[in-house]
Amino acid sequence: MKKYIVELIGTFWLVLGGCGSAVVAAAFTSDANTIGSGVQFPLGGGLLGVSLAFGLTIITIAYSIGQISGCHLNPAVSFGLWAANKFPGKDLLPYIIAQVLGAIIAGGLVYLIAIGNPEYSLSGSNPLGTNGYGTHSPGDYPLFTCLISEIIFTFMFLMIILGATNSRETSNLAPVAIGLALVLIHLVTIPITNTSVNPARSTGVALWAGSELISQLWLFWVAPIVGGLLAGWTYRGLFANEQTTSGYKREVLEDTRV
Repeated sequence: MKKYIVELIGTFWLVLGGCGSAVVAAAFTSDANTIGSGVQFPLGGGLLGVSLAFGLTIITIAYSIGQISGCHLNPAVSFGLWAANKFPGKDLLPYIIAQVLGAIIAGGLVYLIAIGNPEYSLSGSNPLGTNGYGTHSPGDYPLFTCLISEIIFTFMFLMIILGATNSRETSNLAPVAIGLALVLIHLVTIPITNTSVNPARSTGVALWAGSELISQLWLFWVAPIVGGLLAGWTYRGLFANEQTTSGYKREVLEDTRV
């Protein structure tokens, strides 16, 4: 049970830090930060700050729990590693359940913190840092664009994860490479879908944001998992004879049969 518990904790940290920054700190203003005309200006981190927050959660938690569970924190990652023959199929469902539960708990906490501000409302297009397409895309991008974006960027995310954890020499720096990859992905795709590449992250906040956001969740399960599977199969085909590792800091899995 230890690895499932730490997957829950790790995904909790990812959603709390990443979505928490989007909700609480992305465009923070206060009466104290005004210019001469009395107009407020933001002190928040904006798109760059949120992107960094997601990447930092990966880097920090991977060094803490990577040696226990591999630090997937993401059903698409688990599926991708399984497709690459680096993760046993028997652990897929328990990992995904743990990841989703951790994300839901974190989403609830983000919501609890957010409503501490009496001006906060769930009426916006992406409350609680939710993901969406069409009217719920920050840049009003259509469904097809969002679908392709999530598939491609999840594919590249998994290719980076698989490559960074491929050898003993590079595995100690793998969390840094993976965290920076997630920063880059957010910098590009926040305007498109508010960046998912992670079904658990999307589910964890959507369930607290209302039925309209829940109705769009299907895309943020289908597209990342498709991208993850394609990356896993591609990587296995390219590096079938290479010695690989199963997680951010783990060496060859004892049982890689699926």
